[in-house]
Amino acid sequence: MGLSILAYFCLAISGIWMYIRRQHPRYNRNFTYKTVIIRLCHYAIGICMVFLVLLLLAIGIVGTLGHFGSLGHSSHLIAGLSSVVLVLTSAFSATQINSDRSWARYLHVSVNILLFFVFVWVSLTGWDVVQKYLPE
Repeated sequence: MGLSILAYFCLAISGIWMYIRRQHPRYNRNFTYKTVIIRLCHYAIGICMVFLVLLLLAIGIVGTLGHFGSLGHSSHLIAGLSSVVLVLTSAFSATQINSDRSWARYLHVSVNILLFFVFVWVSLTGWDVVQKYLPE
């Protein structure tokens, strides 16, 4: 989960940087080498985050089924599934962003703001789950 949160913050920093560059009149539509590198890193980290979240989902399901025999022992399942849905929605909206689809950037940013709070929820409920696995 720590790598997913690190990826989230790296994406937030690079996304804010791209937003500032896009809004500044001096840099508007002036694609420099640095801009291209930041954008490619943003895409690459985003792809990594999608894989990390899906991996965490698989580990969580397998681990919970192996330890408890069934799912749904805490609100961590709902929090985890919510984060997966939001990450996939964010990834989909990112692929739709262009000048013809102004809704896609708004959706992408809005989902990512909501994702911050869901990551906090997942982290807090995950701590309770981890405590169940540890021996007393």
